[in-house]
Amino acid sequence: MVVVIAANPLSFLHSLRPRHLGPSFATSFGSPNAFMAASSLPSCPKRLRNPFSYPCQVHNQAAHSLPPHKKEIFKSMEDWVQKNVLIYLKPVEKCWQPQDLLPDSNSEEFYMKIKEIREKAKEIPDDYFVALVGDMITEEALPTYQTMLNTGDGVRDETGASPTSWAVWIRAWTSEENRHGDLLNKYLYLSGRVDMKKIEKTTQYLIGSGMDPMTENNPYLLFIYTSFQERATFISHGNTANLAMKYGDKELAKLCGTIAADEKRHEIAYTKIIEKLFEIDPDGTILAFADMMKKKIIMPAHMMFDGQDENLFQHYSTVAQRLGVYTAKDYNDILECKVSKWNVEKLTGLSSEGRRAQDYVCGLVPKFRKLEEKVAMRAKRAPTIPLSWIFYRQV
Repeated sequence: MVVVIAANPLSFLHSLRPRHLGPSFATSFGSPNAFMAASSLPSCPKRLRNPFSYPCQVHNQAAHSLPPHKKEIFKSMEDWVQKNVLIYLKPVEKCWQPQDLLPDSNSEEFYMKIKEIREKAKEIPDDYFVALVGDMITEEALPTYQTMLNTGDGVRDETGASPTSWAVWIRAWTSEENRHGDLLNKYLYLSGRVDMKKIEKTTQYLIGSGMDPMTENNPYLLFIYTSFQERATFISHGNTANLAMKYGDKELAKLCGTIAADEKRHEIAYTKIIEKLFEIDPDGTILAFADMMKKKIIMPAHMMFDGQDENLFQHYSTVAQRLGVYTAKDYNDILECKVSKWNVEKLTGLSSEGRRAQDYVCGLVPKFRKLEEKVAMRAKRAPTIPLSWIFYRQV
């Protein structure tokens, strides 16, 4: 998954919250607790640290905001998911595996291939490895994402092996995504450029911390989030592929590009789900879209922690922005893409609240575009910092 942030460049964008959408905007869609969660982003006040997770407290979590009658929409979509979503999965026998892109340990050329990886890695700058490590850790927190998908009312895998189309998608999507972290982890280990123990601790802390995208067990919100996030990871992995090619490492470029292709396929599937929801329930879907944009699309690794740096995600995000791996412009491009793909401007038959939500969403991109240069300059001027992933070298 990708996606992905005063060190966090996207904080400029997220400060543009709607002020004309009052409590009725959120509560009309579901639970009266929904607006409380939407109006207070997790500010992470200090609390007593536990030994398992990021030292941050999550506030005002709303749950089960989907009205009971809306669950029937998702039950009615089972056959449609079977025919129109599961087609974006690949049979296991046709999937690439990490071993296809890494040295074969049974080959007599194994040690020579590792040496080649390490020699090429020496020519790649530290900031690239920070971005690549951040992408890898995000992918490695996959247990959290499967858990998150299984919070969705009306779509969760109720038994752990449910035959419903929604459950089949969740498990198979997870199994495809699992290869991404495996591949990046093995490459980084072989590269010799990073502190694997610090990275492994970061991954364990992140999984222990979970994530709080404020999707409220609501599949409308959940699939808007995933359609956005999958495109973000597609962009991020694609940009690391392009940079690897620039640095002269074709094998690393292929590795990152292969992951990006998976993310693109998954993005199409999630985007089609929301496209169908706009067809079935345009009012409910536009309210959900506006609600998620009001809260902001929080990157899945926002609770990243290495045991020391409580601002690790912000530091990683600043490096990614400065390097061009994932930027404020990318965030805006994704939003513009979704507004266009879902024909948000052309929606008709909406309620008064639906029309207000439509106007809000359609007005976001022009506002955000004005801030892109400022965000880029802020990241560029941010001071260098030592990061544990690269043995505390400055980036």
